[in-house]
Amino acid sequence: MDMLHRTEGLLADLIGFPTVSADSNLDLIGWAANLLKGLGARCDITLDETGGKANLFASFGPEGDGGLVLSGHSDVVPVADQEWSSDPFVMDDREGRLYGRGACDMKGFIACVLALAPQMAEWRLSRPLHIALTYDEETGCFGARALVEDLRARDLRPAMAILGEPTMMRVINGHKGCYEYTTHITGCAGHGSTPDMGVNAAVCASRYATRLMELEAELRGRAPDGSPFTPPWTTLNIGRIQSGHAHNVIPDHAEIDWEMRPVQRADADHLLAEIDRFAETLMRPMRAIHPEATIRREVIAETQGLHPVKDSRIAEVVSALTGANGLDVVSFGTEAGLFQSLGMDCVVCGPGSIEQAHKPDEYVSRDQLAACLTMLRGLERHLA
Repeated sequence: MDMLHRTEGLLADLIGFPTVSADSNLDLIGWAANLLKGLGARCDITLDETGGKANLFASFGPEGDGGLVLSGHSDVVPVADQEWSSDPFVMDDREGRLYGRGACDMKGFIACVLALAPQMAEWRLSRPLHIALTYDEETGCFGARALVEDLRARDLRPAMAILGEPTMMRVINGHKGCYEYTTHITGCAGHGSTPDMGVNAAVCASRYATRLMELEAELRGRAPDGSPFTPPWTTLNIGRIQSGHAHNVIPDHAEIDWEMRPVQRADADHLLAEIDRFAETLMRPMRAIHPEATIRREVIAETQGLHPVKDSRIAEVVSALTGANGLDVVSFGTEAGLFQSLGMDCVVCGPGSIEQAHKPDEYVSRDQLAACLTMLRGLERHLA
């Protein structure tokens, strides 16, 4: 069977699994594991604490450290309230484009890897070749976190990783981190006519948000020299503030959703220390009125950035295979920083455009899948 045709068939199968992050991915993981086991791969499936999500880590070649990981996340974002031209979980082929939820983000890459798996099983590998499929990347990279901890517990250290997020086959060696939080503020309700008798959570939230934006201004002056990112400094965004029920009621609860995208870990450490210190200061007058008043910062996700590395072997290899003239950085986050934290040399390179991800009528082109297959085929001589 023509390799591109086989890839398209596998992509249709993958799109057919509605692996929205809120739902289970077990059917997809079981299907992929059976496919790879049939080719002789050693497959490890690890469940999350709910038992409804799983990672798959499959290996060809010799056991032990070193080698390469080809990694993709199995989950996709929701389709609710999006206007699709066709069923998002049935692949639609139109004018050289293959449509469906996850087509580019990132089941296109997974389909390419699985299509080539029968050939990979026959490669004379001198070092391991791993295929990793993770859960819940879209909601905080929770599957990759669990996978990295599992590999650390097994004392298994792959040397390199290619993460197939959609980059139009550009070779990406850097991106910012993504740290997301919700701050919960609990005050004391009361009548609006006697504001000193209550603790107004909305007012406290506004002061907290103001301090966040003061810190955001400070971050602009902390940009490292030669930062390749746009903008070059760590950014901060407040996405939602919610509080109150009526004009004349002192609100007793408020929530602030906010995030930062650090270019360096020191920025994140500085900002978190400062905002937590401010929260302690803000709580003192609150508790003078209502001892149970609280300000609690909930961690939603802390995804590490991918730091550009000089003399990266995997960047050199993938650049040669794709014909890339240089390395790029991107603004969106991936699981690559987590793999890098285990000591892996990482790049992000995959078919399709991030501009199509998360949107209705998401698609990947045949040309992009063909380019990805060419890159993956070329890995044989570097692993044999």
